[in-house]
Amino acid sequence: MRDTLMAEPMEKEPSRGGDFASEIAALETQFDVIRYMKRTTQAFGFKTFLVCMVPSFDAEKLANASILSNMPAELISKYDSISVLKHSTGIRRLRETTTPFQLTVEEWENETGRPAQTNEYIAMLRENGIFQANYFPVHDADGSRATVIWMGKRIDLPMTAMMELQMIAIHVYNRLTEIGSFWKDPSVALSEREVQCLNWTAAGKTSSEIAGILGLSEHTVNHYLNHVSKKLDAVNRTQAVVKAMKKGYIS
Repeated sequence: MRDTLMAEPMEKEPSRGGDFASEIAALETQFDVIRYMKRTTQAFGFKTFLVCMVPSFDAEKLANASILSNMPAELISKYDSISVLKHSTGIRRLRETTTPFQLTVEEWENETGRPAQTNEYIAMLRENGIFQANYFPVHDADGSRATVIWMGKRIDLPMTAMMELQMIAIHVYNRLTEIGSFWKDPSVALSEREVQCLNWTAAGKTSSEIAGILGLSEHTVNHYLNHVSKKLDAVNRTQAVVKAMKKGYIS
């Protein structure tokens, strides 16, 4: 069934300047990497990014494979709640190839055998301005496979841009492994919001103040901080901040 929203028209690659890949070696923490990835995402005209391990065949949740992302939390939550991972065309291709590829919402939508429950998720992608995903497979010296995915409008990427993005993906992934191998444990993979809340907590802000800064409710901020404390096996927020600093999430 076709969604009633119209497909986003193809756009040419936006102009940009600077050697983004050369900055990666200077990144010292995961928070630095997040900020770098946000800048790169914007510079190339994308909406959002996701760095994740390639899920195993028996994996059920994308959140458990995620390393870094600025995707809206509701998208990942919805993705996992209806088990999209089991029917993901992109994830299936990642298991079959190490070559970069693009996948549009329309391609996924028109795929035969796609479960009906994915219609709602596809609609959410469009509502968030995501019409295309650009996958760049990467791996480390141990052979662990991951991917950097940039998502947003349909952009006609020339080969030069694809090559540059692949180089950035490789360098970012390698830098993450250099910063620390702890993130490979899915139990300590922190979302951007969790890192932001921790960072402001380290700066001495209360939940109410953080809520005002990030445009969230105080309840939501407390949820993020409680969740991240559990991930880091911390007894309270203060210990969570200390552990996050040691692991390089915040500085």
